[in-house]
Amino acid sequence: MARETAVYTHGHHESVLRSHRWRTAENSAAYLLPELRSGLEVLDVGCGPGTITADLAELVTPGTVTAVDAVADVLERAAETVAARELANVRFAVADVHALDFPDDSFDVVHAHQVLQHVGDPVQALREMRRVCRPGGVVAARDSDYGAFTWFPVSPELEGWQELYRRVARANGGEPDAGRRLRSWARHAGFTDITSTAAAWCFATPEERAWWSGLWAERTTASVYAELAVRGGHATDERLTGIAAAWRAWGADPDAWFMVPHGEVLCRV
Repeated sequence: MARETAVYTHGHHESVLRSHRWRTAENSAAYLLPELRSGLEVLDVGCGPGTITADLAELVTPGTVTAVDAVADVLERAAETVAARELANVRFAVADVHALDFPDDSFDVVHAHQVLQHVGDPVQALREMRRVCRPGGVVAARDSDYGAFTWFPVSPELEGWQELYRRVARANGGEPDAGRRLRSWARHAGFTDITSTAAAWCFATPEERAWWSGLWAERTTASVYAELAVRGGHATDERLTGIAAAWRAWGADPDAWFMVPHGEVLCRV
């Protein structure tokens, strides 16, 4: 069975976790919410610092959420998030989505947010998610699509950032334009009842622009992504510094606007 081969492009630098902690079930899993009800058993794949996990746990209580991630350290942060919200129906485990250590038909809902773009074999990952989902349950996946990111004003430096990020991510074994591929991957994983949707994050207020541009400026020079970009020969430190400056300049422009589109699939088992 396939095992994880891709390198997580972002790593878990504070600038990355800052963006992950912003995510909620409402702004990142709205397409799944109508499927949730009290008493369900949920698997949250790639839970990160646990903000979506905690929302899911509140929605299905007294059912449980099993939150898994490939990195033990980030599970500690997820546990802190859950504890701060005084939730007692979440358990945690380190897991590789290509080979989940759970029996067949273990969960009513299997959810993955921004996971399949980073794994070595997204079709195998979806097969595993399907295997552990009970008949009548749903497998839900949502991923952004970097090639479709759109912003204003036009910035050659940010266009260079977009091309660079996609090149680095693919060199690491991932697929940054995952959103548009989710339906295809789900079909190849054996799903036949697939609802495909799309949704977007938009950053336009002064506060949103400052937050989004600041975290990407920091991520471009200080995260694992920056290390991988230089080590892989994709960029120099000087180029990354220039891109970070372009992010900050974009964020300070009162006309600035940024859209992050996502593909979504809700697959019935």
